[in-house]
Amino acid sequence: MQLFLMRHGEAGYQALSDRDRTLTDTGRYHTSVMSNFLTRLVSEFDLVLVSPYLRAQQTWQELATHFPEPRKWMTLDDLTPSADPATAASLVVAYAEQYKADKVLVIAHMPLLGYMVSELVRGTEPPLFATSGVCLLDIHGEQCHQVWMHNPHTIN
Repeated sequence: MQLFLMRHGEAGYQALSDRDRTLTDTGRYHTSVMSNFLTRLVSEFDLVLVSPYLRAQQTWQELATHFPEPRKWMTLDDLTPSADPATAASLVVAYAEQYKADKVLVIAHMPLLGYMVSELVRGTEPPLFATSGVCLLDIHGEQCHQVWMHNPHTIN
């Protein structure tokens, strides 16, 4: 399975709560840049799992304009910034198995994403994800390794 972990795009701070923060124009642009980059690597996602926070939902809405409808997409309450990384990682893998998904996209937050990487890739320190940043993990059975990590400033 190819697991694409993506942090939401840049969000503003004018909101009633953290949950309600919206993408900035820069956040939308950087998400579009990463969407174009991802279309060169993958033609479609089998499964998409998204945080319920507005900025993550908006990131998915932008990405969705670049890809065909996935076989399944869901909003998961276990993908919030303070969620338990072991639980989140286990749920992502379980849903991928349930839906027989080979290409999975997760859109969530820091610090959760960094800790999920260290949960899945044994012995790895949690990486920092820039906004709109994406990390590709390759998972085969019990084996998992990080293939690459990019953000809008590191791609050509």
